[in-house]
Amino acid sequence: MRRSYLDYAMSVIVSRALPDARDGLKPVHRRILFAMHEAGYTPDKPHRKSARVVGDVMGVYHPHGDAAIYDAMVRMAQPFSMRLPLIDGQGNFGSIDGDPPAAMRYTEARLAKSAAALLAGIDEDTVDFQPNYDESAQEPRVLPAAFPNLLVNGANGIAVGMATNIPTHNAGEVIDATLALIREPDTTLEELMRIIPGPDFPTGGLILGRSGIRLAFETGRGSIPVRARASIEELRGGRSLIAITEIPYQVNKTTLIERMAELVRSKQVEGISDLRDESDRSGMRIVVELKREATPEVVLNQLYRFTALQTTFAVNMLALDHGRPRQMGLKDALQAFIAFREEVILRRSRYRLGKARERGHLLIGLAIAVANIDEVIRLIRESPDANAAREALMARAWPAGDVGALLALVDDAGNVVIDDTVHLTETQARGILELRLQRLTGLEREKIIAELDEIAGRIRELLEILASRPRRLELMAQELAEVRAQIATPRLTEIVDGFAEQDDESLIEPGLMVVTLTRDGYVKRTTLESFRAQNRGGRGRSAATTREDDVVVRSFNAHTHQWVLFFTSRGMAFREKVWKLPLAAPAARGRSLRQLLQLQQDEQVTAVLPLPQDESLWDNLHLVFATIQGNVRRNRLSDFRNVRSTGLIAMKLDEGDSLVGVQTCREGDDVMLATRGGRCIRFVAEADQLRVFAGRDSTGVRGIRLADGDSVIALSVLRHVAATQAERMAYLKAAAARRRNGAEEGEAEANGNGAEVEAEESEEEGEGASLSAERLSEMEQAEELILSVTDGGFGKRSSAYEYRVTGRGGQGISNISLSPRTGREVVATFPARPGDDVMLVTDAGRLIRLPVDQVRVTGRQAMGVTLLRLDDSERVTSCFPVVEDGEATDAGAGETAAGDSGAEDA
Repeated sequence: MRRSYLDYAMSVIVSRALPDARDGLKPVHRRILFAMHEAGYTPDKPHRKSARVVGDVMGVYHPHGDAAIYDAMVRMAQPFSMRLPLIDGQGNFGSIDGDPPAAMRYTEARLAKSAAALLAGIDEDTVDFQPNYDESAQEPRVLPAAFPNLLVNGANGIAVGMATNIPTHNAGEVIDATLALIREPDTTLEELMRIIPGPDFPTGGLILGRSGIRLAFETGRGSIPVRARASIEELRGGRSLIAITEIPYQVNKTTLIERMAELVRSKQVEGISDLRDESDRSGMRIVVELKREATPEVVLNQLYRFTALQTTFAVNMLALDHGRPRQMGLKDALQAFIAFREEVILRRSRYRLGKARERGHLLIGLAIAVANIDEVIRLIRESPDANAAREALMARAWPAGDVGALLALVDDAGNVVIDDTVHLTETQARGILELRLQRLTGLEREKIIAELDEIAGRIRELLEILASRPRRLELMAQELAEVRAQIATPRLTEIVDGFAEQDDESLIEPGLMVVTLTRDGYVKRTTLESFRAQNRGGRGRSAATTREDDVVVRSFNAHTHQWVLFFTSRGMAFREKVWKLPLAAPAARGRSLRQLLQLQQDEQVTAVLPLPQDESLWDNLHLVFATIQGNVRRNRLSDFRNVRSTGLIAMKLDEGDSLVGVQTCREGDDVMLATRGGRCIRFVAEADQLRVFAGRDSTGVRGIRLADGDSVIALSVLRHVAATQAERMAYLKAAAARRRNGAEEGEAEANGNGAEVEAEESEEEGEGASLSAERLSEMEQAEELILSVTDGGFGKRSSAYEYRVTGRGGQGISNISLSPRTGREVVATFPARPGDDVMLVTDAGRLIRLPVDQVRVTGRQAMGVTLLRLDDSERVTSCFPVVEDGEATDAGAGETAAGDSGAEDA
């Protein structure tokens, strides 16, 4: 039983399920192609009935059922199954919907040009033959294979105890990689992958990432995620649809649509109003129409998750190498083909050399006879019969003449020439006796000599090929290039790097991005170059297309390789790289954060923070949290070094409270909270004011005492500067005088009140003292300017010296004067560095970028100037700084802020 089972297992492995590494074919496919070649069903001949082909194969080579043979033949003719079809079919050969092919009596077939390349040279002793099942005919053990068919068309099969699943690849890329390996045998896998970036499936689609491809090419086993190609199209009335134009390899389209319909009926996927197949002869198109309130990105993400729109191709490159199953990587498969193809060229050259020598041997005899025709005719006439004439010709020593130099080429054993004479062989004598009289004309004699010279040149070339391996490789490369010109086609499958693993980050081009978030949870990143600076008071440009009442509430700029922390209304923290956020145009809406983060149903992102790109800086940094209700807390940034995909508890929140901002800081920095009602407070982040909390699950301490109806809208971290009240007052007066003297005529208006140093501040702090020039310069270098913006489009800058440092938990001081003209509430307060630009975003999706230097520096309680002209009912929702140098944030002051300005209660 054991011996019988092993014999059966080896029979299945070798003779049925696994392809040969040399020609990439299983026995049934090889027999079909060879039978069609023998019957003359070549690409230049008419199609023939498939039933006739199946009958020839079954009767002579493959003693199995006709259905099995026809199924194998049908697959070789399907363009959605084979990257390079080997059968040119005519009729119904099935469809990607799973429709069966017509009966074999209705369809017709012939060999494709690619199959002709696999069979080229099979009649020249290039491969071994073996007896068929009843030993009545001979069949090839392998086809000569002029290109690496194993990689081009792939294979799949299940044997006993093992299986194979080889993906298809682009023929042009595979041949180019083979040529590179011929030129340089030490070519590395990385260099080969620059030529063959990955599989190329006949149904197209997208391959997500390169790590699976790398593993499969290196070891022969790997997992490659494949996704359908889908796009979102807008319809009238604010509706949209998802158009699917390519699906993963080996996915049944009808089954896929049925699965989608089942998900809709079971309400597992909501938001789909209609589902139809609009595919025609011009291409595939599956249309998923959505309801008005549905989010296209969310629906598409659910379809990827629950249907075969996204699958995984499990690569198992197992093939027969010299009759033994072998796990092969990309380079192994190419090397096996090159070694086999060199053997084919050797055998073919030996065969052609033998044929050339046979023909040359005969031509030498004819040339000798023509040169001595009178004596030849005399001997023949004197002979009583043909045998006697043949013996007479062979017995006579003939002068070698001009053909003597060719004798050694024709006979590899050498031909002995005595006194420049030669004896004819029996073959030559028979050729002379069969010589037609027309060959004795002068023209025919010249043709014999010309053909003899041609044969001699061919023999020399074949001897060179047999003796020189570089010459064989050169010939192999030449033949591969010729085949490439016939069979190469453009790549169909696209490899998308943005969805790859972390080790693919080096493929992402570094640069500055503007990240925008909306109140309904849409996020996108846009290149900073997409926004050009405008003068103060301009109309701005569209920043995002929002749905209905959705508004942009958070925006910041960051480097593509920075980490971004997302903090939610439940006090959870999530982490993502900027380059993994969806890239979109300035006017695009972006993608829902629910597709990127594992948020709960009622959970929303309320604060974000780009982290320093250099992770070595994290150990010396702290995080300051602020909530809408005025609570603050300080933690070490290293507490958030490891954030799970499911999130991490960041801060415990009271009922109704939510995070409004998170900033990085160092020990001794100043923390400033600004409220919607125009109040602010500034205190020091040190142990006696705001200690470092050991845990992440506390509610923190009170930062500011809020009035009824007021809430915190901004958190800022400022540099701490040690200055007395008198020094601050003196500096403010000196700075105001300097600005007045430097202003042009007509720009000295105080925008409603004109007080550079407010009366309230003067009354509280008394007369200022004078400052020395050195102290004045020192304070000027340390000065920070605080920009405040109202929802009415007004804004102003004030010196940070006007915001005195107090204890934590007070009611704060006035920040900006509000009025029906300037705005009902404050939307942003943050430090703005001279020379930087700032961006303002409105609830209508408009955006303006303007130099911060164009915003007037006034007192703390000034109303400011017009920054953006608004339409009726349009309000400013957020304002944020633009940092052009792209340096990693490390302290918090003047950095790429986390878009805290304009934050709204989720």
